[in-house]
Amino acid sequence: MSENKMETGKKRRGEPVRQRVIDAAERLLRDGRAEFSMRDLACEAGVSFATPFNQFGSKPAIMHALSARRIDAMLTRLDASPQPPHAADRVAIAVDIAVAVMLDEPIVNRAVMAWIGTGSVASGEVRSNSTALWAQALGDGAGLTSLRRDEVCRILPAQLALAFRGALSFWTAGELADEELGPAARQIADTLLRAYSCD
Repeated sequence: MSENKMETGKKRRGEPVRQRVIDAAERLLRDGRAEFSMRDLACEAGVSFATPFNQFGSKPAIMHALSARRIDAMLTRLDASPQPPHAADRVAIAVDIAVAVMLDEPIVNRAVMAWIGTGSVASGEVRSNSTALWAQALGDGAGLTSLRRDEVCRILPAQLALAFRGALSFWTAGELADEELGPAARQIADTLLRAYSCD
């Protein structure tokens, strides 16, 4: 066995099992295998057949974990981005970041969105995770109406999460092309923000 293969094998065995399963799911999706079985997943991850079930419980739960990974990537990029003082500018940056994350791997991300968009007993935290992203972008709401700023900062993140999810749903269904996702997401965010902006 070559030294590189030995290093890769050691690295894979040393990875946390949950991470290995998630990484394997991403690889299968990347290869266009959205209908993979849990047996396929276990084989790809190099774990026993029972391991994906023990770690996640079901395939929909794995897809929710992949969605959380995307939102974590959005939050990480948002943390590292410039933070202009006006909330609307920060939201615009967050929209661009969220769209970029989704377009980094459209095949994988469309598959994840399709899975989490179907009804299942697996409950995820997609809505709360997404709302947290938009709350971080809004910050203290600087530049929004000061009359109800506390209320705005409490309500608007969830509205932005719903709006972005709507744009992603049309993108997932193929009704928005990749190049249309950003403008559509920006337009709906701008519409929501205008309702709360100072004159």
